[in-house]
Amino acid sequence: MTIFNLGSINLDYFYRLPHLISAGETLAANDFNIALGGKGANQSVALAKAGGDVFHIGAFGKKDELYLQELRNAGVNLEFVALLDMPSGHAIVMVDEKTGENQIILSPSANYNIEQVQIRKALQKANRSDWALAQNETCLVNPFLSLAKEQGLRICYSAAPFVAEQTAGLIPLTDLLIVNEGEAEALSQFIEKDITKLGLPHLIITLGPKGARYIGEQGSFLVSPFNVTAIDTTGAGDTFLGYVLADLSDGQTMQQAMSHASAAAALQITRQGALPAIPSRSEVNRFIQDN
Repeated sequence: MTIFNLGSINLDYFYRLPHLISAGETLAANDFNIALGGKGANQSVALAKAGGDVFHIGAFGKKDELYLQELRNAGVNLEFVALLDMPSGHAIVMVDEKTGENQIILSPSANYNIEQVQIRKALQKANRSDWALAQNETCLVNPFLSLAKEQGLRICYSAAPFVAEQTAGLIPLTDLLIVNEGEAEALSQFIEKDITKLGLPHLIITLGPKGARYIGEQGSFLVSPFNVTAIDTTGAGDTFLGYVLADLSDGQTMQQAMSHASAAAALQITRQGALPAIPSRSEVNRFIQDN
């Protein structure tokens, strides 16, 4: 099975700080680096490293093309990524070096210039057993998921950065919804109904250091986290999602998929950065054996 991911591709500007910045505060960073990122790119790399077959649909600045090699090296198919004469999407990621917590400022740029023709051409390669995946960091999310649903693909929606109205509108299309605890609460308030009572085929609510909760066709359960010391939590949710969806596309149960994904996310947060820190399947297997 193949995953078609309409996803953002960013350049991440990482600043490691003594603490997260407050309003009006000026603070010198202790470290700085640039890396490829974006929720879409992170999830595509996690999918590929977990063994999934993934086509990425997106847009990136032509002058930054060299950075895309990291996606290719991971095994992501970039046939449907457009190179544009405009700035790449980018994020300023500030990381507290003591806790690993982060604050992120996002500029969409090229990610909001994806065209319908890319989506149509990509989905011409799809089969009914495949998955379509999208987040909220690009344009055309609704048209992409609508067309994918019409073609019989299963829909995974990662509702971040969270937009209540858009998320609520896409619920009828969604087979697997993944949100964090805060997003779940905000969505429940917006639709005036507990989202765990909606009857979604599959709902995953990530709980950070408390693990992840599943409600759906395969029951209701909590997957506990692995006990690690976090260095940087950026990209942990994307790593988790990628491993879940790769395992589901390989025919594993949701319990198996989420357990493997929990291990992958735990290993990822022990490293600095987001996309470069995503572990391979062999690394995750060794981590599980050791823990």
